[in-house]
Amino acid sequence: MKDSASDPTADIAREYQERETKDKQVLALLLEKFLGKKDQILVQKTEMGGTEAYVGSVTLEWFAGRVHFASGLPLFQNKYNSDTDNIEIDADSIDEIQQRPLDWSRQAPLVQYLAARRNHKFPPVLVVINQSWVDDPKAAEWNSEGKANKSTTDFTPLDKDGKVGLLNISEDNVTIYALDGQHRLMGVQGLMELIKTGKLQRYKKDKTADDSFIKIDDLVEQYQVDPAYLQSLPKEKIGIEFICAVAPGESRTQARRRVRSIFVHVNLMAAPLTKGQLAQLNEDDGFAIVARKIATNHPLLAQQPRRKPRVNWNSATVAANSTVLTTLQAIQDMSERYLGQKFPHWKPLEKGLIPMRPEDDDIEEGIKEFTKLFDNLAALPSYKLLDEEDTPALRRFRFEKDGGEGNMLFRPVGQVALAQALGILLFKKGFALGDIFKKLRKFDQQGGFSGMEYPQSLWYGVLYDPNKKRVQVAGRELAAKLLIYILGGIQDQMERAELRKALADARTVEDKTISFTGEFVEPKEVGLPRSL
Repeated sequence: MKDSASDPTADIAREYQERETKDKQVLALLLEKFLGKKDQILVQKTEMGGTEAYVGSVTLEWFAGRVHFASGLPLFQNKYNSDTDNIEIDADSIDEIQQRPLDWSRQAPLVQYLAARRNHKFPPVLVVINQSWVDDPKAAEWNSEGKANKSTTDFTPLDKDGKVGLLNISEDNVTIYALDGQHRLMGVQGLMELIKTGKLQRYKKDKTADDSFIKIDDLVEQYQVDPAYLQSLPKEKIGIEFICAVAPGESRTQARRRVRSIFVHVNLMAAPLTKGQLAQLNEDDGFAIVARKIATNHPLLAQQPRRKPRVNWNSATVAANSTVLTTLQAIQDMSERYLGQKFPHWKPLEKGLIPMRPEDDDIEEGIKEFTKLFDNLAALPSYKLLDEEDTPALRRFRFEKDGGEGNMLFRPVGQVALAQALGILLFKKGFALGDIFKKLRKFDQQGGFSGMEYPQSLWYGVLYDPNKKRVQVAGRELAAKLLIYILGGIQDQMERAELRKALADARTVEDKTISFTGEFVEPKEVGLPRSL
C-alpha cells in the first residue's frame, strides 16, 4: 500500500491549496490597505452605449452626507431655489432641467419605511461625479476648442483588463450629485436626521413645514422599533453607480446633453407596474393577498375549462365588449372597502406607507369573510345569468352596439360601491349578511341594478353620466351611501336629508334636474326611493 504522504498528486494538490490560501491573504491585505483610505472606493468598471460607469456600494451615512441633489449642480445655480432644493422653471432654465421636482411630502413615508420595516430595500442609485474645473472655461482641463482633456472620474485599475479598481471620491477633488435616486437620497437624509436628533419635521410637497414630526418614541410605540436597531442603520450599504459629468473629448454642452439624456432614458425604460400587477405581487397588503385568493379560487371568478376568463389581471378597467366580469384591481378595492371595516389595522398608519403584512390568522379570517361575500354575490339573480349569457350583454348600455342590460354589477365601480356599503352594514352597523342579501335579491329581481342609463334608475346621474353617456367613477361614494340607505342602514333624518340633496345634485345636468320619471323638476322634488 502506498504512503499517501509520498503521493505526488496529493503533494501537488496540497501545494496548490496553500498557494491559493496565501494569494487570498495577500489580496485581503492589499484591499484592506487601499480600502482603508476614505477617499477611494472599490468599484467594477462597466460600459454601455458609450458611457463608462463604475459600480460599487456605500454606507447610508456616506450616501446621505456626500451626495447632493442634482438641482444643486453649479450649472443651475442662477435658477436654484435653496429652500426647496428645486430649479425654478422659466424660459432660461427649461432646457437645462434634468430632474423632476422633488416632492418633499414623500420624505416622511420613506423614513418610516426604512426605520420600521426590517426587510427594507432601496434599489441602487445613479450619481454623477463633477469637479470644480468643469465650470471654469479657462481651466487647463479644457483645450483650445473647448473640449475636455480628461474625465471628471479618476479610476485606478487593479487588474490587467482595467475592469476592477479604485475610484477617487476625495471630498477635496469631487462633488457628487444624484442623477437617479433623489427621493431615495431624501429618505436616507431624513433617516440620518431622525437618528441624530430623535425627530424629523414633516414637509408638504414644496418643502413648507407641516404641523407634525416623526419621533423615534412614536416609532418605538407604533412599530416596536428597537432604538439600538435604528443606530445600526447608518452602516447599512446601498448600491451606487458613478458616471462622469464630463468625458474626454466632450464640450460642456455635449456633456450636459449626455447626462440629461441618460436621466430621461433611465426613467423611460423603468416602466411602472400597473395597479393590477402590483395587486398580483404584493405580499404586504392583506387586502391584496385576500383578493388574489378569491380571484383564483372562488367559483364565480376562478378560471374554469370551457369558460372565458372572468378576471382581467393587469388593467384597472373593463371595456364594454370585454368578456371578463371584473379586474384584480377592483377585487382588491372591494376587499379593502369591505374587510377594511373589520380589519382597519391592515391599512398603513399613514398614506404613502407600505402596510405591514397581517398575521396569518387574520388573513385566514379575512379570506373566510370575503368568501362568504362572494358566495352570496354569486347567488344574486344578475350573476346567475352568467350561466346563460356573456358579460358584454349584461354590461353594455341599451344604446350601444348590440345593446345590453346596463347592469351596474358588471362594472367594477358598481362592484366596489356594493362591497363598501355591505362592509359598513355588516361590520359597523351590525346587520346580518343573510338579511342583507335577502333584500338585495329582491332589489335585483325588480331590476334595481339594471338600466343605469334610464332616469328611472337610482344610478342615473350617480354611476351613469347622462351628459357624456358613460360610467362615472366619481359617483362611487354616493352609490355606496344609497345602497346603505335602501338596505335600511340610514335612519337619521338629517343624514337622509343630506343624501336626498346629494342625489338631486347628481341628477342635475346643466342646471336641469331630472326626476325618476324623466321630467325636469325642481331639485327639492327629487326624493329618495323607499328603503327595502
